[in-house]
Amino acid sequence: RYRLGCDRFLVGFRNDWLDPMAQLDFQIFDADNHYYEAPDAFTRHIEPKFARRGMQWVTVEGKTRLLVDGKLNRFIPNPLFDPVARPGCLDDYFRGKSAGDDIRSAFGALEPISPAYRNPTDRLKVMDEQNMQGCFMFPTLAVGMEEAVKHDPDLAHAVFRAFNRWAVDDWGLNVEDRILTAPYITLLDPAQAVAEVEWAIAGGARVVVMRSGPVVGPNFSRSPADPLHDPVWARLNEAGIAVAYHSGESGYHRYAADWGESPEMEAFRYSPFKSLTVGHRPIFDTISALLAHGLFGRFPNLRVATIESGSDWVGELVPKLEKSFKQVPAAWGADPVEVLRRHVWVSPYYEDDIVGLAEALGVDQVMMGSDWPHAEGIAEPSEFINDLTGFDEPGIRKVMRDNALALSVPRPV
Repeated sequence: RYRLGCDRFLVGFRNDWLDPMAQLDFQIFDADNHYYEAPDAFTRHIEPKFARRGMQWVTVEGKTRLLVDGKLNRFIPNPLFDPVARPGCLDDYFRGKSAGDDIRSAFGALEPISPAYRNPTDRLKVMDEQNMQGCFMFPTLAVGMEEAVKHDPDLAHAVFRAFNRWAVDDWGLNVEDRILTAPYITLLDPAQAVAEVEWAIAGGARVVVMRSGPVVGPNFSRSPADPLHDPVWARLNEAGIAVAYHSGESGYHRYAADWGESPEMEAFRYSPFKSLTVGHRPIFDTISALLAHGLFGRFPNLRVATIESGSDWVGELVPKLEKSFKQVPAAWGADPVEVLRRHVWVSPYYEDDIVGLAEALGVDQVMMGSDWPHAEGIAEPSEFINDLTGFDEPGIRKVMRDNALALSVPRPV
């Protein structure tokens, strides 16, 4: 596939028959790596007054289950992660090459958890083998926990304060400029959110992570770009570190309940209706809100990355923005498509139309993300290059390394 005549985009050549490592004369930077949380990730540093209401482990019918504020939580079916699925074992399923009606069979045999999933020393050794210079490191369990505690902002902030201190203990926020761990930020209480962002910045964080969707708490629901949250965005704007929206439990399943579906999200539990109606809505709506509610106009140094949220939403959003700007330009102030292209980076699913994403957003805004070591990711992160058919060599280098590497460097003002 070729696109000629515009220096924003790239012409290319076929590369999918080559060995990925043979094509790479540089180390990659992975925008989507994960650890598996230790069992005490939420409890090691929890404040005593919240200990009985936060995360607890209980035994139900002989199995260890996660209890959050007295309720069983089903976000992850295997929250202890030992044993755990092999990296990339669901590749064929997500590429549509094999059915997943029996998801247990699709997972195959589980393995004892690797030390590289639980500590940075062993992870760095694996990264060396993977030809990986660096990565953004995200939670596995924590991205699904805010929904379970949103009814009590004080509890929610206590839970994630404890979690972030555990992350510093076990992973650090910046290991040799290679493992850049993202503290989790909830916006439920504006003052506590500011304090946590300031703590993260002071600790050397290069990236923070939030969940997509509106900020929903007891008796309120608002945009993350509501001016009430400006103090948080002001700190992030000043520090110039990246803000990542990573997929997880967005809370959008509550809308499916209006149609008779379960309001609860369970990873790898398939619902045809939810796959059609939830899909990319959380990230589509979130980026739409940041643009329409003027966040980037107020904070022009913000850089936002969307991680493990796919990229098909970009192709839907851009023409809507173009039409809206033509109809009511004064309401926008600035061309929202150009604002999108300046402030938002996207790590697509490997099975997405990545050339189409580069055409819509610009190749400088596209980052590879392997989701390693998750089952739904890529077994070998460098193999992402095999899905870059249609990109030329400079474009491949941007997607596989340069774009995320540049985003990882703070840009303080």
